[in-house]
Amino acid sequence: MLKIAYDPIYAHPLPAGHRFPMLKYELIPAQLLHEGVISAENIFSPDPVDEEIILLTHDAAYWQQLRDLTLPLKEQRRIGFPLSAQLIERETRIAKGTIDGCHYAFEYGIAFNVAGGTHHAGTNWGEGFCLLNDQAIAANYLLYKELSKSILIIDLDVHQGNGTAQIFENEGRVFTFSMHGDKNFPFRKERSDLDVPLPDGIEDGAYLKLLKDTLPDLIDKHQPDFIFYLAGADILASDKLGKLALTKEGCKERDRFVLEQCRLRQIPVQVSMGGGYSPDIRDIVDAHCNTYRIANDLYF
Repeated sequence: MLKIAYDPIYAHPLPAGHRFPMLKYELIPAQLLHEGVISAENIFSPDPVDEEIILLTHDAAYWQQLRDLTLPLKEQRRIGFPLSAQLIERETRIAKGTIDGCHYAFEYGIAFNVAGGTHHAGTNWGEGFCLLNDQAIAANYLLYKELSKSILIIDLDVHQGNGTAQIFENEGRVFTFSMHGDKNFPFRKERSDLDVPLPDGIEDGAYLKLLKDTLPDLIDKHQPDFIFYLAGADILASDKLGKLALTKEGCKERDRFVLEQCRLRQIPVQVSMGGGYSPDIRDIVDAHCNTYRIANDLYF
């Protein structure tokens, strides 16, 4: 069964200037339900993650400032959102949704979080609309619970997973792979275990060749027993922040290839959706829904 973490708080409450792109968190499950790809039983609503699990990844002082709404204004501006209790609850539920998705992935092969992909949050900082790093929290949870010994994080958002790279820079059991726009945010990059910087304007053929030349060998070399996939839709040519030139079909082929590699090797995979900022919300929702459609075809 395809299990999908979603809670209405994923889309609310956010400042007015950010509500448009966040509409996708409501529209993705609604579209999948409309198409009959999923039913209500596929969707689960996560609880907030326990503080002790957050502290496996994030520094206590940083977390306490988030929790108590005392993070300095300079740091709030770096994140891009003013803090509120509901915003912090949103982040904790997203993180728990990714953890719960790991358990479902062990059972069914794959699971999704409608939100997540908060890869700019580091050990003691947030930025780029990311406060807590959901996939890093989940990866550390798997290691802590001895549910995994070797993890691969595949980050194909248009922006480098700088927070994820920093969190795991000294953790040999987690391999971080980020394929991202070279001249895009964050402008100060961290060092992933493998970074593949992309030129502005790269199109489907060159992008997919790089991915297909890299990923299978990477998986076979490192032999992960669990994979996290960040499936950003901000690689589209229509994305106002992306600077790349992929079509929707190219994005779909990217997702198909990644999930086929996981399926072929029978490695469980948890998928978080990452960014997407095309002016037409339909482009964002359709690109993200394609990831679910492909997973449903491959796994169920």
